[in-house]
Amino acid sequence: MLITDDIELRRAVPGDAQALADAAIRNVGHLRAIEPYRAEEYYTAAGQLARITQPGSATWLLLDGEKVVGRLMLSGIVLGPLCGASLGYWTDGDYLGRGLMPAAVEEVCRVARDELGLHRIEAGTLTDNKASQRVLAKCGFVEYGLAPDYLHVNGAWRDHVLFQRILHEDPPAHVPR
Repeated sequence: MLITDDIELRRAVPGDAQALADAAIRNVGHLRAIEPYRAEEYYTAAGQLARITQPGSATWLLLDGEKVVGRLMLSGIVLGPLCGASLGYWTDGDYLGRGLMPAAVEEVCRVARDELGLHRIEAGTLTDNKASQRVLAKCGFVEYGLAPDYLHVNGAWRDHVLFQRILHEDPPAHVPR
């Protein structure tokens, strides 16, 4: 799916591992302030391959040609009575402010609803990450709480604002309609 004339969103495949590792290395300084500590393995093709192929998750990439300029990931995908997942995402520091992420989040939500059958997606942001909070609000996520000391980010336990988006009201696939 084209997000802009030159930026594409598509599902990650194992062959993307090196390009994703390169993007992680390129953005380590930019992401340090908003993401948890990452071990050295994370910045390798093997580390990224493990994330791409992690059970219970789905990963999408924002691409400028062959260059990875963002990642979105649904993790903790649970079916049954919950039918939910957690959304995480980041944009390359050189591509911030271009409005790429709202369109990408909308597409991931569409896939989550229409193809994965999910009912609810949650996301959390650092309390001072207003840009990410604007993305979520623009995409129909509703703030529903504050999680004190939620994640260890940039050397400290940090509070997060919690958001959710209800994708549909249909019962889970295993429940008769």
